[in-house]
Amino acid sequence: MTAGIWGKLGGVGLGMAIGGPLGALIGGVAGHFLVDREGALFGTTPRDVVFTTGLVALAAKMAKSDGVVTPSEVEAFGKVVQVAPEARAGVERLFDLAKATTSGFEAYARQLASAFHEEPSLLEDVLDGLFHIAKADGALHEAEERYLHAVARIFGFEETAFRRIAARHVALAGDAYLVLGLDEAASDAEVKARHRGLVAENHPDRAIARGLPPEAVAIADRRLAAINAAYDRIAAERGLR
Repeated sequence: MTAGIWGKLGGVGLGMAIGGPLGALIGGVAGHFLVDREGALFGTTPRDVVFTTGLVALAAKMAKSDGVVTPSEVEAFGKVVQVAPEARAGVERLFDLAKATTSGFEAYARQLASAFHEEPSLLEDVLDGLFHIAKADGALHEAEERYLHAVARIFGFEETAFRRIAARHVALAGDAYLVLGLDEAASDAEVKARHRGLVAENHPDRAIARGLPPEAVAIADRRLAAINAAYDRIAAERGLR
């Protein structure tokens, strides 16, 4: 694996082009990343840069939300976004800088919300990524749940949408139906149709086509697995074939 999306930053120019708190963060780590074999910059498009830097920044702020910062943060991030060994030092630098900045998580979340206001699926990808990182230690802590709730509100997700996203990661009452976005009174035909639609909609190839960086395809893979697991539970309960 090459450095890929974590390639060397093109000086502070890229950060200035993106602007805002995420641009400042990028400028702060300019020169700390390695170039891959193709000489790729930090992301193939500005949108990739905003997505991955925003995810790192919000993950770093989340690590401080419960007052516990552990060395496993980069490992947890690496399960969501592919990080080449030679790029690890750069990612750690970005985490450390994001944790230390005076900008609150709200500023990063607002910039992401603005950048992807016409692409809410990408904002949902960010939330899914944060959930995966939060539960990497085996539990979703109360402070982390409050933090994720606050980020979701800034992203414009209402309570029902937040519960649907959360149900893919933690046990909630009726969570299998929540994951599929269905009422428990839905007919068997509706359950099957909804499952087929979600599988097509959330296929990793389609996620990449709509803008999810290829390095973050694990987010789509895990979402699809959660959808299939929810359907399997309902199908087993109903005896569907």
